Amino acid sequence: MTGFFDTKIEFLKGVGPQKAALLNTELQIFTFGELLQHYPFRYEDRTRFYKIREIHADLPLVQVQGKILSVQSIGEGRKRRLVAQFADETGSLELTWFKGLSWVSKKLVKGVPLVAFGKPQRFGGKFSMAHPDLEPLAGGRDQAPFFQPVYPTTEKLRHRFLDSKGISRILKNLLPLALPKLPETLPATLLESLNLLAKPEAIREIHFPSGSDSLRKALYRLKFEEFFFLQLRLLKLKLARTEKYRGRVLDQTQLLTRFYHDILPFQLTNAQKRVIREIYNDLKSGLQMNRLVQGDVGSGKTIVAFICLLVAVDSGYQTCLMAPTEILANQHYDGLEPYARQMGLRIALLTGSSSKKQREEIHRDLASGALHLLVGTHALLEDVVKFHRLGLAIIDEQHRFGVAQRAKLWAKNEDFYPHVLVMTATPIPRTLAMTLYGDLDISVIDELPQGRKAIQTVHRYDKDRLRVFGFLKKQIERGRQVYIVYPLIEESEKSDLKSLMDGYESVCRAFSGYPIGILHGNMKPADKEYEMNRFVKGETKIMVATTVIEVGVNVPNASVMVIENAERFGLSQLHQLRGRVGRGAEQSYCILMSKYELGKDSRLRLETMVRTTNGFEIADVDLRIRGPGDLSGTQQSGITDLKVADLGKDGAILAQAREAARGVLEKDPDLHAPGNKPIADQLARLRKNELNWSRIS
Repeated sequence: MTGFFDTKIEFLKGVGPQKAALLNTELQIFTFGELLQHYPFRYEDRTRFYKIREIHADLPLVQVQGKILSVQSIGEGRKRRLVAQFADETGSLELTWFKGLSWVSKKLVKGVPLVAFGKPQRFGGKFSMAHPDLEPLAGGRDQAPFFQPVYPTTEKLRHRFLDSKGISRILKNLLPLALPKLPETLPATLLESLNLLAKPEAIREIHFPSGSDSLRKALYRLKFEEFFFLQLRLLKLKLARTEKYRGRVLDQTQLLTRFYHDILPFQLTNAQKRVIREIYNDLKSGLQMNRLVQGDVGSGKTIVAFICLLVAVDSGYQTCLMAPTEILANQHYDGLEPYARQMGLRIALLTGSSSKKQREEIHRDLASGALHLLVGTHALLEDVVKFHRLGLAIIDEQHRFGVAQRAKLWAKNEDFYPHVLVMTATPIPRTLAMTLYGDLDISVIDELPQGRKAIQTVHRYDKDRLRVFGFLKKQIERGRQVYIVYPLIEESEKSDLKSLMDGYESVCRAFSGYPIGILHGNMKPADKEYEMNRFVKGETKIMVATTVIEVGVNVPNASVMVIENAERFGLSQLHQLRGRVGRGAEQSYCILMSKYELGKDSRLRLETMVRTTNGFEIADVDLRIRGPGDLSGTQQSGITDLKVADLGKDGAILAQAREAARGVLEKDPDLHAPGNKPIADQLARLRKNELNWSRIS
């Protein structure tokens, strides 16, 4: 059975070796099975025929039955076009072609019943269609209504008659052979309880729909199946992890209680309290914790982390907090050191800048157990860094670390794995989080601390620059600091770097007398540190930078963020940049600068930024615009395996599929029951992702 679907496509009628080679290189289609899963990306509605008098310019694609009355060639050379008068009993319209005229002219036979399909446009009181799809009516009779599938193709394939219709023709040859051999992948109980189409019927309907209702059911069935197996594999990973990797019980709360009552200088938000409870339940469960904490910039993730560290230390274990940059590691250390000192705990900072003497002392105190909390960068991962008993490891901005780097944390204890908490300020939409981190437990801090003022965001055009500069001067005179950020995109790095330097020069001219810094990724690390530290200390008032300041810098006095060419940034990146301000008690501002002419998606991104500061709402819009491919560096294997389901639009189906997968595994975790044989067989067929993401956070 599997052998049939592994058959090379050159053996299919209508393909042959030459077309097969093109399909291999252009669409990565090699086998019958891969061709069967080359789904249409949209459908042309051919279910209704319009009379010419019913047509208006607001209609999308329409089809009309009629006859050609006359054909005329107009213009010379490159400006030549073909114009045909096409009529039915209610009126006439013009059909126009600008390309492929000699090929088109052969189809323009006067007086023969035809179907014209295209977008109606109105010019000078007349309706026309440019480059319509023209086909003869079968035997002169009315054409049966249908949905025309439109397949992804390429220019090279079109030249070899493998346009959408060409692909449709070879699929018509494949389906009668394939459908009788196609195995069902879901158990009968699931098909019945959720009223899902059988797999062969769903495949037939997605390629050649018999109606809108059957197409909707086919799409639902195939989307559900994709999500079901993705979630099933993630949940099986989670089951394997909780069974195989037992965790040490961390349940002591005396230090935590003392910190709450005597030291914590502010009230925790309800969201922070909820997340702390979720983490504590993991720590005391006896199972190894693997939890992701999502929280917008400024939501208070670090204090949550510290409170959880207290539970680990109180239970007799050491802890570590790893950050992606020295600036961020220093910031964490500076924030936590006073609390640790008041609690009588030993805390140390280990980065690339730590001296040999400091390192030796840290290594000695770690090995003896005298050091309770180690904050640091990648330096924590070095083999020479050995803990006495590491009970809890916290990774901040985890997507900034490579997989192999994060995996090194697991080797820090010889006899047991530490509990792991990963934190991110990158808001991930729920549907994407369920897919990227479906095997992890997820906590969300979705509430900002009391008294924090929302950042005011405005969109301004290049013509408003003088007014914007005037506003910045007023803010600086009030003692505030300003970021001005330029894009630096790899594809156009030279021109971007030039625009950054040009911008820096124009800022220096406009703000002569003010101390101004510059920061970009091409600078030496020591120079970057120097410039950033000057800004942190308030020695420079304006920081002109690229997105290197996106993560990790806490400058409460910086109250204005100007983002140049804002239309060139993704939504989540704009949100991350905006999060660099609003750290203090003063009102903060984000000014999005752009050119006047904007595309639809660019305008939607900027309008969303102005409308809301909710990171999760912004991430949802970003997912709808960009798709799941590479949001915030979160690309992982498994996401792009989705052929028909859409994480941006199919959240309800994903949730239903996850519940169904959970229900199956609760009753039959090893899938040994006879009724679950279709699931077990399909899992065996699926391309396996060998990396166990749950082991590497």
